[in-house]
Amino acid sequence: MTENTFLATAAGNDDPPPPRTGLRRLLGWIIPANLGVFLIWGAVPGILLPQQITVLFGEADKVANLAIVATIGALAAMIAQPVAGQISDRTRTRFGRRAPWIIIGALAGALSLIGLAFANTLVGITIAWVLVQVSYNFTQGPLSAILPDRVPLARRGTFAALSGLGLMIGSLGGSIVAALFFESITAGYITFAAISVVVLTLFVAFNPDHPSTTLAREPFRIGDFLRTFWVSPIAHPDFFWAFTGRLLLYTGYFAVTGYQLFILTDYIGVAAPQTVIPLLGLISLGGILISTVVSGPLSDRIGRRKPFVFGSSLVLGLAMLLPWVFPTMEAWMLMTFLVGLGFGMFQAVDTALMSEVLPSAKSFAKDLGVVNIAATLPQTLAPAVAGAIVLVFGYAGLFPVGIGLSVLGAFAVWPIKATR
Repeated sequence: MTENTFLATAAGNDDPPPPRTGLRRLLGWIIPANLGVFLIWGAVPGILLPQQITVLFGEADKVANLAIVATIGALAAMIAQPVAGQISDRTRTRFGRRAPWIIIGALAGALSLIGLAFANTLVGITIAWVLVQVSYNFTQGPLSAILPDRVPLARRGTFAALSGLGLMIGSLGGSIVAALFFESITAGYITFAAISVVVLTLFVAFNPDHPSTTLAREPFRIGDFLRTFWVSPIAHPDFFWAFTGRLLLYTGYFAVTGYQLFILTDYIGVAAPQTVIPLLGLISLGGILISTVVSGPLSDRIGRRKPFVFGSSLVLGLAMLLPWVFPTMEAWMLMTFLVGLGFGMFQAVDTALMSEVLPSAKSFAKDLGVVNIAATLPQTLAPAVAGAIVLVFGYAGLFPVGIGLSVLGAFAVWPIKATR
């Protein structure tokens, strides 16, 4: 692949070179690849980490301690992913730009998870969780760049739907499997570490990238490197609005779902949450499968992205009304299904939308790393903000915040002009 061929995708108007082993294989493998990463994001911050903190430090300070660990870890992730993307954009090897970092991140992340398994102080847990976040974001950033790197425009909705399916099944499957390790946290961490290494190694082996050795090596200047992380909202307004919409929706989502374990025990009154979390995961998965299978291919067929993103944000926000008004297990289960519908539709289409408003073809992974700040920044802000809300207003105070931010996220996509 020549540099001119690669840069033919500038501004997202042309198709990239086809995958070396065919698009069909890549479409199939992106599901387990995302599964390998998002099993961890579903299992650790929502189940294993809160339970570990509760067991080690007691009930009284669990909200504050979780807020500290989660906020610092997510801040590290927010910085790590665009840095990883920028580094992979500049990587020149016969294995391509992304593959080396996907493998390195998976190996480092697995070792960090094992370290987290044996940490028994708040400082140790925080350091280990930061390392987990940084390592797997060095995998996730380059992995997200595969869509603009290798997938033609006409198939991006389908690819994004499959990618979102792996993401959501991973997140939900992670919570379901983590519930099985509720009383054996160490074994849970080790299990998820092993799965991620095996799956991501197989993905790279079966989906080799074009060599990047023919691409020109850009001179490294620290000032230029740092400036690339700023995307001007004036020069690139579509990118700004897409980023803002994702930021608002994710913040609303994590403000509520990030505290699911404690909401179940302290707000709804579930005595044994590990017995209901698998059921909740399956309910959400049902909603996700329905919306993902329909939304991605349908958005390709009709050539529209914005109505799907708009609708998904509204569904997500309105679903949170249910447990706010009715703090019962039945209301939480219905909300879980509707949130699955909304978030599945969002993941299926928003990734394709983002790929069509990227500022530069020379820095796909960096730009997508900046985009993913919209997903990781809420994880930075939500634990601290949500923890303060809980301490002042109780768990009921989380729901109006989640609703308001999700609805605002819906309206943020309408000013985008590059895609319909």
